[in-house]
Parts: sequence; structure tokens; C-alpha cells
Amino acid sequence: MSRPPRLPRRFYACPTLEVARGLLGATLVHEVGPGDRRVGRIVEVEAYMGPSDRASHARFGATGRARVMFGPPGHAYVYLIYGMYHCLNLVTEPEGFAHAVLIRAVEPLAGIAGRTQGPGLVCKAMAIYLHLNAADLCTRSSALYVEPRCGPRPSVGTSARVGVDYAGEWARKPWRFLLAGNPFVSRRPGVPR
Repeated sequence: MSRPPRLPRRFYACPTLEVARGLLGATLVHEVGPGDRRVGRIVEVEAYMGPSDRASHARFGATGRARVMFGPPGHAYVYLIYGMYHCLNLVTEPEGFAHAVLIRAVEPLAGIAGRTQGPGLVCKAMAIYLHLNAADLCTRSSALYVEPRCGPRPSVGTSARVGVDYAGEWARKPWRFLLAGNPFVSRRPGVPR
């Protein structure tokens, strides 16, 4: 049986804001096990732009959990927040740049039960946990990967990133991208929680 196409490493090696926009409408896949394939269309992402970005984990350098961000593009950066929620980022740009794109929401397509409007909910619904940290999304054997978008370029909305008020001026950067009008976006731009 042939495996489906997946985004190549050269896609992730591009400028982060370009990758973030390019991920919208693409398909996130996790082949959890035999008969358990979870598939969602990416509808919302946020870009994180290296050590100078005060909202990025990379601001503390290549230590601890952020070390994966400094590695080669096309790898998963999975971490735990508040001791209970997992988040998935996709590492971008050349090795050493520490840029990544957070997957904030997906539209369920197959095998997903539960809500997917938020990064922790995406990981829970798609069984993406710490064991997938540093997984190479580009190898043919990887159980976690992204299939290219099919069809026309979608209409994209932007806003400031969510939940990073501590980052000062960096919190206001319009680096959250979403499929305009999609009901699975975590929250509409400009609408408070």
C-alpha cells in the first residue's frame, strides 16, 4: 500500500510566516495505530520567530524543552503546558533559527472525537503527546505528518497571537493566521474569551 504524500522538508525550511500561511488548509495526520488514523484540516496557526520573539520558548536559548526548535526544520516540537495540556509546533527555517508554527485548531476529517478548537484540544483529540516530541514529519515512516493542501488558496484572516500578553509588543504581532469563516477556529479575531 502506498503512503500518502506529505509536505517535504523544503516546505518547512522557508520563512516562518510563509510556512504558517501555507499550512492553512493542509491536513494534519496521526497514524496512532492499526485502524486508528486521525485526520484534521489545519484551520488556525501561530508563528513564533526565534530568540528575539519574547513570546517564544526560544527566548531562553537552546535549553530544556525548546532545544527541538533549534534543530532542523520539519520536526515536531511537542510540549506540556500547565502540567496537563500538550501543544504541537512544527519547526521551521534552517537549523539554528529556532522558529516554529503552533497548530491552534483543526477541522476534524476522520477518526477524531472531541473538540479541536485550541492547541491542547487538538493534541488530545489527535493523541499527540510528548512521545512525539522531535518526530521527523518528513520521513516516509513517520506516524505524524502533514499532507499538502488540495484546491484553491484559502481566504486567510490574521490577528495577534493568543495568550501571550506577557510578551509586551511581541504579543501584538499579527502572527496568528486562520481560515476566515471556518467554524473550527478557536476564537474569532477581535472577540474576547
